[in-house]
Amino acid sequence: MNIYALSSGRGPSGIAIIRISGKETLKICEKITKLKSIKSNEVNFCKFYDPKNDKVIDPEALLLWFPGPNSYTGEDLAELQIHGSNAVINALFKVLSEEENCRLAEPGEFTKLAFQNDKIDLLKAESIGDLINSETEFQREQAVKLVQGNASNYYNDLREKIIKSLAYIEAKIDFAEDDLPEKVLKEAHKSIKNIHSDISNIIEDNKIGEKIRDGFHVLITGEVNAGKSSLLNLLSKREVAIVSDEAGTTRDIIETYLNLDGYPVILSDTAGIRDVKNKVEKKGISLALGKSKESDLNIVVIDNSSKNINNKIKKMINKDTIVLLNKSDVQDKQNHKFDVDTVLASVKNNKNIDKLINKIKEKLSKKFSLKNNSHLITRERHRIKLNECRKELDNFLKKDQSKDLELAAEDLRMATRHLGSIAGKVDVEEILGSIFKDFCIGK
Repeated sequence: MNIYALSSGRGPSGIAIIRISGKETLKICEKITKLKSIKSNEVNFCKFYDPKNDKVIDPEALLLWFPGPNSYTGEDLAELQIHGSNAVINALFKVLSEEENCRLAEPGEFTKLAFQNDKIDLLKAESIGDLINSETEFQREQAVKLVQGNASNYYNDLREKIIKSLAYIEAKIDFAEDDLPEKVLKEAHKSIKNIHSDISNIIEDNKIGEKIRDGFHVLITGEVNAGKSSLLNLLSKREVAIVSDEAGTTRDIIETYLNLDGYPVILSDTAGIRDVKNKVEKKGISLALGKSKESDLNIVVIDNSSKNINNKIKKMINKDTIVLLNKSDVQDKQNHKFDVDTVLASVKNNKNIDKLINKIKEKLSKKFSLKNNSHLITRERHRIKLNECRKELDNFLKKDQSKDLELAAEDLRMATRHLGSIAGKVDVEEILGSIFKDFCIGK
């Protein structure tokens, strides 16, 4: 079966790219271009026709032909560069759909073929998706490192070390009557201990990889009518939340996604903290207090002119907090002192908001080290497999190898299986669907 899809964005645009992959790709291209000779790995200037009536679909187009296995999918692959109007795209789609054994590709199917044809491993397939969906500089940098194979090489190296240790143990089992040097088993045990330590260091990473990929959770909380919703709108540069002089306007959690100079941030506005009897507002305050315990950073907004601060708000202020003393346009001197980072600002006049943004970046960079992220865990699937691998290595290290050599060997076999499944070294059919379904059509 041959597949085709639009790999560029929908028109209108200057150029649109349609991909075709499959055994009959060349035959289809010859039919719709009327070219007698299509050169591989070169740009072929051509016209595209409707074979049924010989009408020209695009009079000035380009065709790139990549014979398999030296192509992205590992199969014969062509890229059709046409004018990017929806009319041209739809006309060419119609022609391709009428070809025998040719259908529209499913989301991620081109990359899935690349994996199945051993052109890429699972980690690289996932990182290609991350690169396509990256919106900030940190996300792009992390995805690029994964696409380049840094994590794959690291995990494969660990796996090969486990296999080497396993080979020593199996040799001891198979040749029990022979006197194999005792230092061989000691070296295997030492190697596994080091691998266990390496995997533990990866797992205990404060989930920085996932946070770069999905976003850091920053919560705006604090007093009623202190300017929380106004701050959300100012940082978002759009009207996300309703702003009113009426106390208790915000009762649910309102979220928006921001790119703060490369930091992917999920910014949330919450209900103001105060003592109330209204059940709906009380529920909103409860949600705010709960969310503050889960967030990576809390911005506690307090009216600088306030005389008293609610005790619940005081309890929320800790090392993971930035206090924003708002309304400095009303009270220009700092009226409250805290032992945490504090910014005296005016949301209304956009005063010192740049200082707040710098404090947010500073806090996140200190809490989550963004250096040496060449093999960070970026997905829960990887974390689960690494935890399962570490568990098997734990079992191995606890065993008396003089008595339980066969069971110890099985522990290492299971460890290699869990580690290998991250990059796709074992049967991973059950996880393919969940990985590739999130890809855009044509990739």
